[in-house]
Amino acid sequence: MAALAPWGAHGQTSDAWPNRAITLVVASGAGSGVDLAARDMAQKLSAVFKQPVVVDNKPGGSGMLAGSTVARAKADGYTLLYSNASFVAVTPAVVKNMSYDPVKDLTPIAQTAAGGILLLVNKDVPANNLKELVALVKANPERYSYGTWGNGSSGHLTTEWLKKRAGIKMEHIPYKTTPQIVNDLASGVLQIGWSDPGTPVPMIEAAKIKGIAVSGNNRVPRTQNVPTMGEQGYPFDSVGWFGVFGPANLPKPITDRLNAEINKIQASAETQKRMENMNFEPPPVKSADEFKAIIAADVKMWNSIARESNITGE
Repeated sequence: MAALAPWGAHGQTSDAWPNRAITLVVASGAGSGVDLAARDMAQKLSAVFKQPVVVDNKPGGSGMLAGSTVARAKADGYTLLYSNASFVAVTPAVVKNMSYDPVKDLTPIAQTAAGGILLLVNKDVPANNLKELVALVKANPERYSYGTWGNGSSGHLTTEWLKKRAGIKMEHIPYKTTPQIVNDLASGVLQIGWSDPGTPVPMIEAAKIKGIAVSGNNRVPRTQNVPTMGEQGYPFDSVGWFGVFGPANLPKPITDRLNAEINKIQASAETQKRMENMNFEPPPVKSADEFKAIIAADVKMWNSIARESNITGE
């Protein structure tokens, strides 16, 4: 043990990082858009650092299981988080007794994707756009429910915002992952639901589900026929994103190194094509501080929506 002590001390310094495997905790289940993007990033970072980057899926709890795992980890760069906007910026607006504070207990490293979330319906739902869906739900106030990837998710708050403005009623059904939502929509178990932009594309192309609207100001590449909420009279500017985080107080040299390497990956033609295939906007290339500012703006917006709609989580 004594003989190993000097090596161990050296292993904790940022200039020696990384000299062993890195764990990338993913706040979603296998097969989701978050998971697929995380695995691609893990593979590329492993090639850059010449060390394994091991994906550890921890879905559930509106991202709290994954987030708290990383928040409690040692700030040495060997435990990182790959998460979406819902679990970092949206959940805190709703869930008041969280086991950690995503803003204070995590270090933003890099934004890795951006794109609106998709509002979807089963193929047999008699609505083909947002106006028709609002009219349908309004005419059947106790009939329809909607699914999202958890209490306090962006899908949850976006729908509550829509319900208030459109004067409609729907019950929320929280799921653990977006593939579960998409599968239930395709089978008819669920009639209305939200998803990241990538997961439902095969089912949309197979005409098993229909895209009704996308949040944000831009249509996304593989579902260009799905108009934005704003184009249909309900402007909703916020877009979803994916990003990489470390525990609080992650050493700046490690944060900067990760940000630089991730941004090189983001700027590559391969990643741009992959993001297009996953139905996202062109991959963002931002500094850690720029990413932090995006999170701060999102937290402010989602808190406002939660207060306005009087939404509380579990």
